[in-house]
Amino acid sequence: MASDLMPGLLESGDPARSSGYSGPPPRMGFFTDTSVCIGCKACEVACKEWNHVPEDGLNFTGMSYDNTGGLGADTWRHVAFIEQRVVPAGGSAARAGVRWLMSSDVCKHCTHAACLDVCPTGSLFRTEFGTVVVQEDICNGCGYCIPACPYGVIDQRKGDGRAWKCTLCYDRLSVGVEPACAKTCPTDSIQFGPLDELRERAQRRVTQLHEAGVTDARLYGEDPSDGVGGGGAFFLLLDEPEVYGLPPDPVVTTRDLPAMYRAVAAAAAALASAVALAFLGAGR
Repeated sequence: MASDLMPGLLESGDPARSSGYSGPPPRMGFFTDTSVCIGCKACEVACKEWNHVPEDGLNFTGMSYDNTGGLGADTWRHVAFIEQRVVPAGGSAARAGVRWLMSSDVCKHCTHAACLDVCPTGSLFRTEFGTVVVQEDICNGCGYCIPACPYGVIDQRKGDGRAWKCTLCYDRLSVGVEPACAKTCPTDSIQFGPLDELRERAQRRVTQLHEAGVTDARLYGEDPSDGVGGGGAFFLLLDEPEVYGLPPDPVVTTRDLPAMYRAVAAAAAALASAVALAFLGAGR
């Protein structure tokens, strides 16, 4: 089991330090500003090329220009194209237009990561940068991490059986180079850096958009007090999370394990006591 099994164990608020790293570097992450995403998919391509992620099908999904459909074992960055019919304020339906919401989704690298909690082999581990990585060479394909993820990010590869997901380019981080998706993003929609700095930058961006009249702009996944302790990857959205296919109130799925363990222990103790009393009574 991972050392950051439950939210209560992350007393320092630093997942790397709570996982046993002494004097780790600043926690690194992604801030994805969907308001400037142009849907070019450069991030998808760069991710596949750098990480040798297999082609995942050039299928017509019927969802605008989205040919991948969602995150999975062979899609570590997914660009969503959401078409909305928009009627101008005070206008008629005949004057309605179309608004495209584009967003590049990725693993959230949760502070409280349920996938870590349930992995029996240690294949999933927390890095010194606070990110969550799968070591595919020791993954036994049990699949426990798949339902544990509240975002439906991690998945098993067909014909392989092992779990795969974004590593936040751990190999690049280790030598001081930014992840491939952020490096190639032409509009800086995907921004990489120390998480605290990204959160401050994101708040300023939301304020800027609100002042410009974009009142629906809001942050998603940046709050350390949310159900997963905040993500190492968070987003600026222009509509409700559900519109982007994101859960509105994600909660670490292993949150109730300590209470369950205590209940099981209490039940086992009560059963043992009952059995002992039965034997004592039978011996009289």
